[in-house]
Amino acid sequence: MNPKEQDTTGQHQPEHRDHASLHVPVLADRCVELLEPALAATEVRPRPVLVDATLGLGGHSELVLQRFEHVTVVGIDRDPEALRRSRERLARFGDRFVAAHATYDRISDVLAERTQDGRADAVLMDLGVSSMQLDLADRGFAYAQDGPLDMRMDTSTGVTAAELLAEAPERELRRILLAYGEEKFAGRIAAAIVARRDSDPVVRTGQLAELVRDSIPAAARRRGGNPAKRTFQALRVAVNAELEVLAHAVPEAIAVLTVGGRIVVMSYQSLEDRIVKRALAHGATSRTPPGIPVELPEHRPYLRLLTHGAEVAPEQEQLDNPRSASVRLRAAEVIRDLEEAAA
Repeated sequence: MNPKEQDTTGQHQPEHRDHASLHVPVLADRCVELLEPALAATEVRPRPVLVDATLGLGGHSELVLQRFEHVTVVGIDRDPEALRRSRERLARFGDRFVAAHATYDRISDVLAERTQDGRADAVLMDLGVSSMQLDLADRGFAYAQDGPLDMRMDTSTGVTAAELLAEAPERELRRILLAYGEEKFAGRIAAAIVARRDSDPVVRTGQLAELVRDSIPAAARRRGGNPAKRTFQALRVAVNAELEVLAHAVPEAIAVLTVGGRIVVMSYQSLEDRIVKRALAHGATSRTPPGIPVELPEHRPYLRLLTHGAEVAPEQEQLDNPRSASVRLRAAEVIRDLEEAAA
């Protein structure tokens, strides 16, 4: 899945713990370093806007609000519980923090409703499942503790993982496990799920973890961590349409940025990173047709890449914060008007 669902973070934690106080945002200082030039107050934009498109528990937002007294943060999250906790955490910043219950591919709608001009100076995306979601057994994300097989990031809508397993054809289950979890035993696992639907349907995380373990050859269980992690990743991605949302969200985020605006995205698995890489590379590539010796102004790149490939967390941070072990960070700056680039 991603570092947010490693065995270390999947272990049981008391549900009453203060997640906000214990949550350590990944690559926090590096994110702020990359975003800082876009967050400087100017005569034209004296109150720069950062969109924290995947707010979670608000760790990155808190750091920005503390360091930049003139910045407003618009925080987006589809999880009502995450929004509740982040509102409490960031209440002391008053109207400098604005929360929105939405999927982050609706970033332009959120800004249109909550800002004067519908634009942002910076966008931050920290993808994947949060530590809070993993730690709460009743959310159904963690394979290391038993709970109802839900996996919805927004528990107010959509189909649960248990409902997906009960209704999807075997062929579709196999596709989900292979495409979203890169699970080479997808066929075995899908067949096992379908075989027990009538007698003993899979409705709890413990049942699913046990089924996956029993479906995989013994030799394969001894390497690569918990054998259920790829299946849990795949179902979570499918239940929440994560890759589809991300594929729409990155271009949307770039489109709302002002010239000089910056986007920083942290991915935790290759499927996510591939989408981000393609979107940023597209904007950083000239569209001048081959054979034309002079670059046409309207075909110039509209992005400048700020990272060489994908950056990883320093070794010490990976040791201190296991959630950072698989992070891949990419960033870019808008260098020309996006309406001109779209023409």
